Amino acid sequence: MTHEIIEKYGPNPIELCQKWYKDAQNQELNDPDAVCLATASSDGTPSNRMVLIKDFSEDGFKFHTNSHSQKGCELEQNPKAAMCWYWKSLRKQIRISGNVVKVSDAQADEYFTTRPKERQIGAWASDQSTTFEKWEDLEASIKKYEDKFADAKSIPRPEYWNGYVLVPNSIEFWIAHKDRLHTRFIYKKESNGGWTAHWLYP
Repeated sequence: MTHEIIEKYGPNPIELCQKWYKDAQNQELNDPDAVCLATASSDGTPSNRMVLIKDFSEDGFKFHTNSHSQKGCELEQNPKAAMCWYWKSLRKQIRISGNVVKVSDAQADEYFTTRPKERQIGAWASDQSTTFEKWEDLEASIKKYEDKFADAKSIPRPEYWNGYVLVPNSIEFWIAHKDRLHTRFIYKKESNGGWTAHWLYP
Protein backbone atom coordinates (compact mmCIF):
# COMPACT_ATOMS: atom_id res chain seq x y z
CA MET A 1 0.00 0.00 0.00
CA THR A 2 1.21 3.50 -0.79
CA HIS A 3 0.76 5.53 2.39
CA GLU A 4 1.23 8.78 0.45
CA ILE A 5 -2.16 8.23 -1.19
CA ILE A 6 -3.86 7.48 2.13
CA GLU A 7 -2.36 10.58 3.72
CA LYS A 8 -3.32 12.84 0.81
CA TYR A 9 -6.66 11.42 -0.34
CA GLY A 10 -7.86 9.30 2.58
CA PRO A 11 -8.32 5.56 3.15
CA ASN A 12 -11.84 5.31 1.72
CA PRO A 13 -12.31 5.78 -2.06
CA ILE A 14 -16.10 6.14 -1.71
CA GLU A 15 -15.60 9.27 0.38
CA LEU A 16 -13.25 10.64 -2.28
CA CYS A 17 -15.89 9.85 -4.95
CA GLN A 18 -18.43 11.82 -2.90
CA LYS A 19 -16.07 14.80 -2.62
CA TRP A 20 -15.31 14.87 -6.35
CA TYR A 21 -18.99 14.42 -7.20
CA LYS A 22 -19.93 17.37 -4.99
CA ASP A 23 -17.32 19.48 -6.76
CA ALA A 24 -18.74 18.35 -10.13
CA GLN A 25 -22.26 19.32 -9.08
CA ASN A 26 -20.97 22.85 -8.52
CA GLN A 27 -18.80 23.12 -11.63
CA GLU A 28 -19.89 20.70 -14.35
CA LEU A 29 -22.35 22.37 -16.74
CA ASN A 30 -24.39 19.31 -17.72
CA ASP A 31 -25.23 16.00 -16.06
CA PRO A 32 -22.54 15.62 -13.39
CA ASP A 33 -24.20 12.28 -12.53
CA ALA A 34 -23.66 10.80 -16.02
CA VAL A 35 -21.26 7.87 -16.33
CA CYS A 36 -20.26 5.64 -19.23
CA LEU A 37 -21.38 2.14 -18.29
CA ALA A 38 -19.64 -0.80 -19.99
CA THR A 39 -21.13 -4.28 -20.03
CA ALA A 40 -20.37 -7.44 -21.99
CA SER A 41 -22.35 -10.33 -23.38
CA SER A 42 -21.76 -13.93 -22.33
CA ASP A 43 -19.23 -14.32 -25.17
CA GLY A 44 -17.33 -11.22 -24.07
CA THR A 45 -18.57 -8.78 -26.72
CA PRO A 46 -18.46 -5.32 -25.05
CA SER A 47 -20.90 -2.43 -25.30
CA ASN A 48 -21.15 0.89 -23.53
CA ARG A 49 -23.52 3.82 -23.05
CA MET A 50 -24.20 6.77 -20.76
CA VAL A 51 -26.42 6.25 -17.70
CA LEU A 52 -27.24 8.42 -14.70
CA ILE A 53 -26.06 7.47 -11.24
CA LYS A 54 -29.01 7.91 -8.87
CA ASP A 55 -27.22 7.15 -5.61
CA PHE A 56 -23.93 5.78 -4.34
CA SER A 57 -22.57 4.73 -0.99
CA GLU A 58 -20.43 2.04 0.60
CA ASP A 59 -22.88 -0.45 -0.96
CA GLY A 60 -22.07 0.63 -4.51
CA PHE A 61 -23.24 2.81 -7.41
CA LYS A 62 -26.92 2.63 -8.33
CA PHE A 63 -28.60 3.19 -11.69
CA HIS A 64 -31.97 2.19 -13.19
CA THR A 65 -32.85 0.74 -16.56
CA ASN A 66 -35.13 -1.50 -18.57
CA SER A 67 -34.02 -5.07 -17.91
CA HIS A 68 -35.04 -6.00 -21.47
CA SER A 69 -32.56 -3.48 -22.91
CA GLN A 70 -29.17 -4.51 -24.23
CA LYS A 71 -27.41 -3.62 -21.00
CA GLY A 72 -30.11 -5.33 -18.95
CA CYS A 73 -29.79 -8.53 -20.97
CA GLU A 74 -26.00 -8.43 -20.83
CA LEU A 75 -26.03 -7.94 -17.07
CA GLU A 76 -28.30 -10.97 -16.79
CA GLN A 77 -25.79 -13.03 -18.81
CA ASN A 78 -22.63 -11.56 -17.31
CA PRO A 79 -23.09 -9.52 -14.09
CA LYS A 80 -19.76 -7.71 -14.32
CA ALA A 81 -19.46 -4.09 -15.41
CA ALA A 82 -17.30 -1.00 -15.41
CA MET A 83 -18.10 2.70 -15.18
CA CYS A 84 -16.14 5.76 -16.24
CA TRP A 85 -17.08 9.09 -14.68
CA TYR A 86 -15.43 12.00 -16.53
CA TRP A 87 -15.86 15.66 -15.64
CA LYS A 88 -14.31 17.88 -18.28
CA SER A 89 -14.76 21.00 -16.15
CA LEU A 90 -12.74 19.44 -13.32
CA ARG A 91 -10.34 17.55 -15.59
CA LYS A 92 -10.89 14.52 -13.42
CA GLN A 93 -11.98 10.95 -14.06
CA ILE A 94 -13.03 7.98 -11.94
CA ARG A 95 -13.05 4.39 -13.23
CA ILE A 96 -15.04 1.81 -11.27
CA SER A 97 -15.28 -1.92 -11.89
CA GLY A 98 -16.99 -4.76 -10.09
CA ASN A 99 -20.04 -7.00 -9.94
CA VAL A 100 -23.60 -5.81 -10.50
CA VAL A 101 -26.59 -6.84 -8.41
CA LYS A 102 -30.26 -5.99 -8.88
CA VAL A 103 -31.98 -3.96 -6.16
CA SER A 104 -35.13 -5.22 -4.47
CA ASP A 105 -38.56 -4.64 -6.00
CA ALA A 106 -39.37 -2.35 -3.07
CA GLN A 107 -36.33 -0.18 -3.77
CA ALA A 108 -37.14 -0.03 -7.48
CA ASP A 109 -40.76 0.88 -6.68
CA GLU A 110 -39.63 3.61 -4.30
CA TYR A 111 -37.45 5.29 -6.88
CA PHE A 112 -39.98 4.89 -9.70
CA THR A 113 -42.53 6.92 -7.72
CA THR A 114 -40.11 9.88 -7.67
CA ARG A 115 -39.88 10.06 -11.46
CA PRO A 116 -41.92 12.68 -13.34
CA LYS A 117 -45.11 11.25 -14.83
CA GLU A 118 -43.79 11.71 -18.38
CA ARG A 119 -40.77 9.51 -17.60
CA GLN A 120 -42.98 6.90 -15.97
CA ILE A 121 -45.07 6.82 -19.14
CA GLY A 122 -41.89 6.55 -21.16
CA ALA A 123 -40.79 3.49 -19.20
CA TRP A 124 -44.01 1.75 -20.28
CA ALA A 125 -44.04 3.07 -23.85
CA SER A 126 -40.45 2.35 -24.88
CA ASP A 127 -39.40 -1.19 -25.75
CA GLN A 128 -35.85 -0.10 -25.09
CA SER A 129 -33.07 -1.13 -27.49
CA THR A 130 -35.44 -2.75 -30.03
CA THR A 131 -36.02 -1.39 -33.54
CA PHE A 132 -39.17 0.22 -34.92
CA GLU A 133 -40.20 1.36 -38.41
CA LYS A 134 -41.39 4.95 -38.04
CA TRP A 135 -41.48 7.66 -35.39
CA GLU A 136 -45.25 7.50 -35.27
CA ASP A 137 -44.92 4.03 -33.72
CA LEU A 138 -43.27 5.49 -30.64
CA GLU A 139 -45.77 8.35 -30.50
CA ALA A 140 -48.63 5.86 -30.69
CA SER A 141 -47.16 3.82 -27.85
CA ILE A 142 -46.81 6.93 -25.68
CA LYS A 143 -50.41 7.90 -26.43
CA LYS A 144 -51.57 4.38 -25.55
CA TYR A 145 -50.10 4.56 -22.05
CA GLU A 146 -51.09 8.19 -21.53
CA ASP A 147 -54.66 7.08 -22.11
CA LYS A 148 -54.27 3.95 -20.00
CA PHE A 149 -53.02 5.85 -16.97
CA ALA A 150 -54.96 9.07 -17.53
CA ASP A 151 -57.10 8.60 -14.42
CA ALA A 152 -54.57 6.69 -12.31
CA LYS A 153 -53.57 8.23 -9.00
CA SER A 154 -50.15 6.64 -9.41
CA ILE A 155 -48.45 4.79 -12.25
CA PRO A 156 -47.09 1.36 -11.32
CA ARG A 157 -43.54 0.37 -12.15
CA PRO A 158 -43.21 -2.02 -15.11
CA GLU A 159 -41.83 -5.34 -13.87
CA TYR A 160 -38.97 -5.06 -16.36
CA TRP A 161 -37.85 -1.62 -15.11
CA ASN A 162 -35.30 -2.21 -12.37
CA GLY A 163 -32.48 -0.77 -10.35
CA TYR A 164 -28.92 -2.10 -10.33
CA VAL A 165 -25.93 -1.52 -8.08
CA LEU A 166 -22.35 -1.86 -9.24
CA VAL A 167 -20.46 -3.16 -6.20
CA PRO A 168 -16.87 -2.00 -6.77
CA ASN A 169 -13.76 -4.13 -6.39
CA SER A 170 -11.52 -1.39 -7.79
CA ILE A 171 -11.78 2.39 -8.10
CA GLU A 172 -9.21 4.37 -10.05
CA PHE A 173 -8.80 8.15 -9.85
CA TRP A 174 -7.25 10.32 -12.57
CA ILE A 175 -6.29 14.01 -12.46
CA ALA A 176 -5.11 15.72 -15.65
CA HIS A 177 -1.67 17.31 -15.74
CA LYS A 178 0.50 18.87 -18.43
CA ASP A 179 2.65 16.76 -20.75
CA ARG A 180 0.22 13.88 -20.20
CA LEU A 181 1.94 13.08 -16.90
CA HIS A 182 -1.41 12.64 -15.22
CA THR A 183 -1.92 11.69 -11.59
CA ARG A 184 -3.35 8.16 -11.36
CA PHE A 185 -3.97 6.01 -8.32
CA ILE A 186 -6.13 2.97 -7.65
CA TYR A 187 -7.90 1.50 -4.64
CA LYS A 188 -8.55 -2.24 -4.60
CA LYS A 189 -10.97 -4.05 -2.30
CA GLU A 190 -9.52 -6.62 0.08
CA SER A 191 -11.24 -9.76 1.31
CA ASN A 192 -11.68 -8.17 4.76
CA GLY A 193 -13.62 -5.26 3.26
CA GLY A 194 -10.79 -2.75 3.47
CA TRP A 195 -8.97 -1.04 0.62
CA THR A 196 -5.38 -0.95 -0.58
CA ALA A 197 -4.07 2.00 -2.61
CA HIS A 198 -1.30 2.25 -5.20
CA TRP A 199 0.01 4.83 -7.64
CA LEU A 200 -0.30 4.05 -11.36
CA TYR A 201 2.10 5.25 -14.02
CA PRO A 202 0.33 7.73 -16.34
